Amino acid sequence: MAENGEEKLLAVARHIAKTLGQTNNNMADDILQIFSNFDGRFSKEKLSDEGVGNDTVRCAALEQTVNSLDRQISDHLSSENSVCCNSTAFLSTVDELVSTIEDWSPLSDDKVVGACLQRADDILQQAMFRAEEEFRSLMEIGGESFDVTRNSDELTQNGSSLYDSNGEEDEEEEIDGDEYVIPVAKAVVDYNVVIDALPPATVNDLREIAKRMIAAGFGKECSHVYGGCRREFLEESLSRIGLQKLSISEVHKMPWQELEDEIERWIKASNVALKILFPSERRLCDRVFSGLSSSSAAADLSFMEVCRGAVIQLLNFADAVAIGSRSPERLFRVLDVFETMRDLIPEFESLFSDQYCSILVNEAITIWKRLGEAIRGIFIELENLISRDPVKAIVPGGGLHPITRYVMNYLRAVCRSYQTLELVFQDNALTLKDYPKHDDRLQSNSSFSVQISWVMDLLERNLEAKSKIYKDPALCSVFMMNNGRYIVQKTKDSELGTLLGDDWIRKHTAKIRQCHMNYQRSSWNKLFGLLKVETMAAKPMKEKLKMFNLHFEEICRVQSQWFVFDEQLREELRISIEKILLPAYGSFIGRFRIVPELAKNSDKYIKFGIEDVEARLTTLFQGSSGSNGVRK
Repeated sequence: MAENGEEKLLAVARHIAKTLGQTNNNMADDILQIFSNFDGRFSKEKLSDEGVGNDTVRCAALEQTVNSLDRQISDHLSSENSVCCNSTAFLSTVDELVSTIEDWSPLSDDKVVGACLQRADDILQQAMFRAEEEFRSLMEIGGESFDVTRNSDELTQNGSSLYDSNGEEDEEEEIDGDEYVIPVAKAVVDYNVVIDALPPATVNDLREIAKRMIAAGFGKECSHVYGGCRREFLEESLSRIGLQKLSISEVHKMPWQELEDEIERWIKASNVALKILFPSERRLCDRVFSGLSSSSAAADLSFMEVCRGAVIQLLNFADAVAIGSRSPERLFRVLDVFETMRDLIPEFESLFSDQYCSILVNEAITIWKRLGEAIRGIFIELENLISRDPVKAIVPGGGLHPITRYVMNYLRAVCRSYQTLELVFQDNALTLKDYPKHDDRLQSNSSFSVQISWVMDLLERNLEAKSKIYKDPALCSVFMMNNGRYIVQKTKDSELGTLLGDDWIRKHTAKIRQCHMNYQRSSWNKLFGLLKVETMAAKPMKEKLKMFNLHFEEICRVQSQWFVFDEQLREELRISIEKILLPAYGSFIGRFRIVPELAKNSDKYIKFGIEDVEARLTTLFQGSSGSNGVRK
């Protein structure tokens, strides 16, 4: 073998000398002299045609070597057994063939040597085709022999495996005469799990084949086969845990209830994929291609081949949600997708940072930001919904308007995710001119609180416009009290109060008090005026009492149909009326009874006693069947 190596070395040196000295014999002699001075093995006698004899002897040796390797390769390829059954012999033959091609490649310009090398390349290609088949077979058979559904100890963490059999342990299905347990997904409560889907012996065999394929220049083909086999496993795994392959248009056409369920499945599948399946595939790639020349590139390419389709499937769904409907009720599920993407971005960056996969990281970040834009768009749609709510749609009895209940309950639910929403809005904070009614303190503290305060302002303006539809100013005030009280209460007992602050609550509580005063002024002040005694003359006193009876009865009749949803507010209104009305009325009828002309027949004119007035006041604000009296 050493002699053959020296002969090849001499042949290369001779070839260099001949090539450079083709047009000048003296130059060729000079080059031979330089080689001779450099190494004793390159003596002019050995390098010259006279010392060497005929090059055909060495070409014949090359041809003989190629013929021998051809026979050995052919024997392996024609064998019915897998080449892996005789893997050492087959792979050693491949190694020798690759080495022969590499050694003689510098002399490929020689017609005879070039022909032999072409033949050797053809033999190598046939060997690689078979190696590729064996690589694929090992991937498939190894996966079956190490089925995760039957090797739960590899998946088990804290007593829970990723897959389990469907139904009872002893229930099995007959498929093509064989017993087969259908694997289904179990709930994953701990993501600190790694799947070893191929046994160590199979991994070693795969590495040996991959080593030869890469050395022979078939690295991409090797990665392609590897990726195809593992991709099937990965897609099947995601399918088993409920992830469907849906196009963006299919997602947009789904009924909302179905889409909610699909989002729930997507969240679970994304966590399993990014925290269990993809890391396990990364680990397997590194094990199969470790220790090989260009092993990092081969492992990265193979990993991309395996995971790219599944990653795109996950990202496409998130993108479909991001560019879908901006209907306000979708906010909470969009938030779920946004938060899932946010939490998984570090996993994307850790797993897909290589040259082949970095584009996936960029796409994940882009879609995550697009989800943030969708959330901001949903708030814009909420603003539009409030602004477009018909002003003429009044509530009978001045009760709580549905838009108030909807917006306040919506904002309360939204504020449970205020940390996430602060992240969404912090890069999109609007300036003071966009929100002219807000104070600087609120704006400087939180961009999300600015957004909430803006929505509240829109709601208040809409309610003020609706209140003006009521012809009775007192009823207008009752309407504003009802809705204002509901807004303040929903704010105080939730995160809204923290976001908007105590000053905001005090300001709006003062607005309710002002509405209370306006109600009393427009509804009762005239009645209170009738009870003022300016003269004790019989006729004016009798006329005043008559007018009081008429007005009081009318007020009670009308306002018993009005509705105040909050019992405490209802009681406050009654007490405030009683405090003024009862003493004034008691004083008035007391004086009425001492007027000489009226004293004998006072009971004829006095329609309501003190207790009667109190009883009538308790009927106020009870509402009719058409009033919005349900508080939620």
